[in-house]
Amino acid sequence: MKDELEFFDVETVPWQPDPAASGVSERVLSREVDGAVGTRIARWAPGTETSGVIRHDYFEEVLLLEGSLHDITLDRTFRAGHFASRRPGMPHGPYRTVDGCTMLEIRSRPTDAS
Repeated sequence: MKDELEFFDVETVPWQPDPAASGVSERVLSREVDGAVGTRIARWAPGTETSGVIRHDYFEEVLLLEGSLHDITLDRTFRAGHFASRRPGMPHGPYRTVDGCTMLEIRSRPTDAS
Protein backbone atom coordinates (compact mmCIF):
# COMPACT_ATOMS: atom_id res chain seq x y z
CA MET A 1 0.00 0.00 0.00
CA LYS A 2 1.23 3.51 -0.82
CA ASP A 3 1.50 6.35 1.66
CA GLU A 4 -1.21 8.98 1.80
CA LEU A 5 0.33 12.32 0.84
CA GLU A 6 -1.14 15.80 0.49
CA PHE A 7 0.38 18.36 -1.89
CA PHE A 8 4.09 18.98 -1.32
CA ASP A 9 6.90 20.69 -3.21
CA VAL A 10 8.69 18.01 -5.25
CA GLU A 11 11.81 20.20 -5.27
CA THR A 12 12.26 19.18 -1.61
CA VAL A 13 12.71 15.53 -2.64
CA PRO A 14 16.42 14.84 -3.27
CA TRP A 15 17.67 13.25 -6.47
CA GLN A 16 18.97 9.73 -5.80
CA PRO A 17 20.83 7.38 -8.18
CA ASP A 18 18.55 4.73 -9.69
CA PRO A 19 20.11 1.47 -8.45
CA ALA A 20 18.92 -0.38 -11.56
CA ALA A 21 20.13 2.05 -14.25
CA SER A 22 23.50 3.76 -14.55
CA GLY A 23 23.16 7.40 -15.60
CA VAL A 24 19.60 7.69 -14.25
CA SER A 25 18.63 9.55 -11.09
CA GLU A 26 15.19 9.68 -9.53
CA ARG A 27 12.96 11.72 -7.27
CA VAL A 28 10.61 9.21 -5.69
CA LEU A 29 7.28 10.94 -5.04
CA SER A 30 5.42 7.90 -3.70
CA ARG A 31 6.19 4.20 -3.55
CA GLU A 32 4.85 1.00 -2.08
CA VAL A 33 6.85 -0.63 0.69
CA ASP A 34 8.42 -3.19 -1.70
CA GLY A 35 9.54 -0.38 -4.01
CA ALA A 36 8.26 -1.96 -7.22
CA VAL A 37 5.43 0.44 -7.95
CA GLY A 38 4.89 4.11 -7.35
CA THR A 39 5.42 7.52 -8.90
CA ARG A 40 8.76 9.11 -9.67
CA ILE A 41 10.50 11.72 -11.76
CA ALA A 42 13.44 10.13 -13.58
CA ARG A 43 16.31 12.17 -15.01
CA TRP A 44 18.56 10.57 -17.60
CA ALA A 45 22.01 12.15 -17.99
CA PRO A 46 23.19 13.01 -21.52
CA GLY A 47 24.67 9.92 -23.18
CA THR A 48 22.76 7.38 -21.06
CA GLU A 49 21.96 4.12 -22.87
CA THR A 50 20.21 0.97 -21.67
CA SER A 51 20.84 -2.53 -22.97
CA GLY A 52 18.27 -5.18 -23.75
CA VAL A 53 14.52 -5.15 -24.07
CA ILE A 54 12.66 -4.31 -20.86
CA ARG A 55 9.62 -6.18 -19.49
CA HIS A 56 8.02 -5.84 -16.07
CA ASP A 57 5.00 -7.13 -14.16
CA TYR A 58 3.31 -3.76 -13.56
CA PHE A 59 1.47 -1.11 -15.56
CA GLU A 60 3.64 1.85 -16.46
CA GLU A 61 2.73 5.30 -17.73
CA VAL A 62 5.48 7.67 -18.82
CA LEU A 63 5.31 11.34 -19.80
CA LEU A 64 8.47 12.92 -21.20
CA LEU A 65 8.84 16.33 -19.56
CA GLU A 66 12.15 17.53 -21.05
CA GLY A 67 14.71 16.40 -23.62
CA SER A 68 14.48 13.40 -25.92
CA LEU A 69 14.64 9.61 -25.68
CA HIS A 70 15.50 7.32 -28.61
CA ASP A 71 13.98 3.82 -28.77
CA ILE A 72 16.72 1.72 -30.36
CA THR A 73 14.39 -1.15 -31.33
CA LEU A 74 11.81 1.10 -33.01
CA ASP A 75 14.45 3.55 -34.29
CA ARG A 76 12.21 6.42 -33.13
CA THR A 77 12.98 9.46 -31.05
CA PHE A 78 10.43 10.76 -28.56
CA ARG A 79 10.44 14.28 -27.14
CA ALA A 80 8.90 16.33 -24.35
CA GLY A 81 5.13 15.92 -24.46
CA HIS A 82 5.22 12.31 -25.71
CA PHE A 83 3.40 9.74 -23.58
CA ALA A 84 3.55 5.93 -23.24
CA SER A 85 1.15 3.55 -21.48
CA ARG A 86 2.41 -0.02 -21.04
CA ARG A 87 0.65 -3.14 -19.84
CA PRO A 88 2.53 -5.72 -17.76
CA GLY A 89 4.87 -7.76 -19.96
CA MET A 90 4.90 -5.27 -22.85
CA PRO A 91 8.40 -5.23 -24.38
CA HIS A 92 10.04 -1.80 -24.75
CA GLY A 93 13.51 -0.37 -25.23
CA PRO A 94 16.42 -0.42 -25.16
CA TYR A 95 16.83 3.36 -25.08
CA ARG A 96 19.46 6.06 -25.38
CA THR A 97 19.45 9.80 -24.93
CA VAL A 98 22.00 12.12 -26.48
CA ASP A 99 20.97 15.32 -24.71
CA GLY A 100 19.40 13.83 -21.57
CA CYS A 101 15.73 13.74 -20.60
CA THR A 102 13.38 14.00 -17.66
CA MET A 103 10.18 11.96 -17.35
CA LEU A 104 7.29 11.35 -14.98
CA GLU A 105 6.70 7.62 -14.41
CA ILE A 106 3.63 6.12 -12.76
CA ARG A 107 3.73 2.39 -12.01
CA SER A 108 0.79 0.40 -10.70
CA ARG A 109 0.00 -3.24 -10.02
CA PRO A 110 -2.48 -5.19 -12.11
CA THR A 111 -5.75 -6.08 -10.41
CA ASP A 112 -7.81 -9.20 -11.02
CA ALA A 113 -10.00 -7.13 -13.36
CA SER A 114 -7.04 -5.84 -15.45
